[in-house]
Amino acid sequence: MRTIARETLFKIIFSSQFSDGTDNALKNSLYRINKLDDNDREYCDKVLSIIENHAEDFAKLLDRHSVSFPEKRIFPADRSIMLIALAEILYMDDIPDKVSLNEAANIASKYSSEKSASFITGVLSAISGGKNV
Repeated sequence: MRTIARETLFKIIFSSQFSDGTDNALKNSLYRINKLDDNDREYCDKVLSIIENHAEDFAKLLDRHSVSFPEKRIFPADRSIMLIALAEILYMDDIPDKVSLNEAANIASKYSSEKSASFITGVLSAISGGKNV
C-alpha cells in the first residue's frame, strides 16, 4: 500500500504551492522521516515529475471539471490531493482509478475540510470517466 507515500507527496506538493517549486531538502527529509523504501521513493519522484511536466494541462482539467471553482480558487490542500490523483489516473496505468479516487478521498478526510472529500471525488470521477478529455 502506498498510503504513506501519497501522504508524503501531499505534504511536498502542498508546500511547493507556497514557494518556487519542490524543496528538495524537504522532500528528502520527508522520505527519510516516513521511512519510504526505494519503490516508494521512485513512485513519489515519478508522480512529482508527471505533475511538473503536466501542470498546465492539469490546471485546465481542474478548471473544466470543478464547477464554479476556477483552479486557482481551489483550496491548496484539495489541489495538492487532486494533482496526485490526476498523475495516477492519467499517466500511471498500473494503478486502478478506483484506488486513486479512494486514496484521494481518504487524504482529504484527514488533511482538508469536511466537504473536501466529496468535492475531490466528484471532480476526479468526472475526469476519470472521460480520460480522453
